[in-house]
Amino acid sequence: EQANRTLPLVRKIVDDVVQQHRRWREAILELDLVASSNRGEEPSERARALERTVQSLAREIDGYKRELEDLGIQLKDPRLGLVDFPSEMNGRAVLLCWRLGEPEVQFWHEVDSGYAGRQPLSRELVG
Repeated sequence: EQANRTLPLVRKIVDDVVQQHRRWREAILELDLVASSNRGEEPSERARALERTVQSLAREIDGYKRELEDLGIQLKDPRLGLVDFPSEMNGRAVLLCWRLGEPEVQFWHEVDSGYAGRQPLSRELVG
């Protein structure tokens, strides 16, 4: 319930992460193309501008990650918009798992199993 109460804010932050991560990846690819066409030459103004963009986007993404961490939430995959909420189930530490696009927190997994170990969450499991 607590994780779901934070979802409106988390959803906004994670949406920003996914958008900025996409822009960051695109800028990296473009920078690679520009750099490969300039082999042995001084970086072009376009390459320098792209480097600044890449760095700026990375700082923005780091800022969003810190916002989530301040809420006690772990960003697991900025491309998918995947986050984990540390929780406890039957006296043991687990992670509640949510992905951008899901209506609410509906899955959990063991701390060491990751996304592949996601299991449906039932109300009686959460303590």
